[in-house]
Amino acid sequence: MGQSITNNEEILINDYLPHNFLAEKLILSCLLNSFDSLENTIKILPIEAFYFKNHQEIYKTIILMYRKKLRLDILTFITFSQDSGQLEKIGGVKILIDLLTQLPNLIYLEEYIELVKDKFIRRSLISIGYELINTSYVTNIPLESIFKNFENKLFSLSNKNESKQILSSAELLNSTFSKLKNDSLNTTIFGLSSGFYELDLMTQGLQPSDLIVIAGRPSTGKTSLGLSIAINILKSSKLAILFFSLEMSKEQIVNRLLAMETNIDPVRLKTGQFDTTDWKKLTKIMKVVAKLPLFVDDTSRISIQEIQSKIRNILFHNNNLGLIVIDYLQLIQNSSSKNENRVQELADITRSLKIISREFNISIIVLSQLNRSVESRLDKKPLLSDLRESGAIEQDADVVLMLYKNNNIELSEEHVKSIEVIIAKQRNGPTGVVKLKFNEQKTKFLNDSFMEN
Repeated sequence: MGQSITNNEEILINDYLPHNFLAEKLILSCLLNSFDSLENTIKILPIEAFYFKNHQEIYKTIILMYRKKLRLDILTFITFSQDSGQLEKIGGVKILIDLLTQLPNLIYLEEYIELVKDKFIRRSLISIGYELINTSYVTNIPLESIFKNFENKLFSLSNKNESKQILSSAELLNSTFSKLKNDSLNTTIFGLSSGFYELDLMTQGLQPSDLIVIAGRPSTGKTSLGLSIAINILKSSKLAILFFSLEMSKEQIVNRLLAMETNIDPVRLKTGQFDTTDWKKLTKIMKVVAKLPLFVDDTSRISIQEIQSKIRNILFHNNNLGLIVIDYLQLIQNSSSKNENRVQELADITRSLKIISREFNISIIVLSQLNRSVESRLDKKPLLSDLRESGAIEQDADVVLMLYKNNNIELSEEHVKSIEVIIAKQRNGPTGVVKLKFNEQKTKFLNDSFMEN
């Protein structure tokens, strides 16, 4: 049995929690001396960032006066505090006069704010730690729930440490104008390059927070295209890629990757039938690939909640995550769904994927199958209505790419097929068709303008 903590011990522990008394006083003094500095401070520091209760009350009253658009100086502050019954909570007039004698330098306000924010984050970490310890003693709480709760709180705290500013319309317009000016001087694409020139020209690359669906019938190259885009981004940007393979094992994904990069036949890769030239190629490419930040998860029947949790875990250790690829949509489970209707369940999943892409500001490529009905038509070119559970996918996706193998086009190269990538939907751009070449033997996509040996 552990010893219980007495009230006196509790007070002693709280006295040792990280805080910066002087920095808190200097911030409040700055605000009382310069009302203009308040707006920026509110964006960064919540009320609980102040450790001392009377400092919290002073800050709360300042914010209240700001929201009521009242003039702020020491006299109006004391009058407002008296009228609202807050003066005693603050500690009286003496405390306020003491603040005014600090004479802080407004130039250093941002530094004071960072000092207080640092201590607030540390106190929050300690609180989460105590909660984790206490919860771990309760044996009827599943470990999965404990891990998930801890992970969510830790990630939320990490986001607080990199808080986003709320911008006014003037600030937004100024930011937008600056971006447009920079973009006009920059001839490159705005998003991550897929490595396929025509596709990048139509889409301007993969945009942050976009949900991109690559759809097609079996054997049209969905996995190969998703993997090709991932590898191209890895090599050009060095951003980390997280690849969820729900159908193929990690070994199969790695074999495909090596086949694509070495041009060695996948069958020979699988059986190990190499000559001296193959070994040289393989050794060289493996050294390159080993340095790429590619993470592959081959958990079958993975749930949307597990996907979200694993993304958080990767982001916690790699802040430069650039792309998430999921192969494929119809194999994702939704463990929180009590609805037996699979159509509704998949609708929930696509909506969750879009929310995840926005939450983490990362492009997500999800592969999807098409309905079999496309095979019964004379014109087998896919339409948006051919998407399984098309209503949900079509609504939530920012971009829908549909693969169509045009068997009427004959190419001189052996094992190479013409693939049309139909941009069936693009929320912020044009629709149209991009042509690529697909080497079925090497499971490799190529730009239509040239062939690789």
